[in-house]
Amino acid sequence: MRYSRGIDRLDAEAVRSCYHPDGTDEHTGFSGPRDEFVDWVMVAVRRFDGTMHLVCNHQSEVDGERAVAESYGLAYHWGTPREDIRRNFVSAFRYVDQLERRDGEWRIKARQAVREWTRALDPGAWIPPEGKAPEGSRDADDPVYLAGARRFNRLAPPDSRNPSA
Repeated sequence: MRYSRGIDRLDAEAVRSCYHPDGTDEHTGFSGPRDEFVDWVMVAVRRFDGTMHLVCNHQSEVDGERAVAESYGLAYHWGTPREDIRRNFVSAFRYVDQLERRDGEWRIKARQAVREWTRALDPGAWIPPEGKAPEGSRDADDPVYLAGARRFNRLAPPDSRNPSA
């Protein structure tokens, strides 16, 4: 969940904290070490107006200090212009993770993001809001942070506007 929040809120340190320092990631268009992945994915997701990663079915097998996990998910991406299918699509995926517990903390040692399918979002299907409502943002101005939540990541630095966080 922290990984999805980090991607969707453009919080590079939240994403980084999901992996061990020597962790790796293999995504469509990238394969390599954690820090290079974080740099790459932050550039990639900034080209969209927003993203929403939903983690659905999950299964894991734990064997001592190691585990293998498979998580199904959907990743929605939207941007302008709405007609650009490279900026407006949904992908079904599976994360296949090798995890390790080190110093009492479970983190990703190696992740493979297996893409199952991708479909364009219909530009004519966007519906405007029915009225005024809270709006999300991809930074510290998002309602969850303004409500006082920390970054759901004890490794991230405190919010600079709230030193007690």
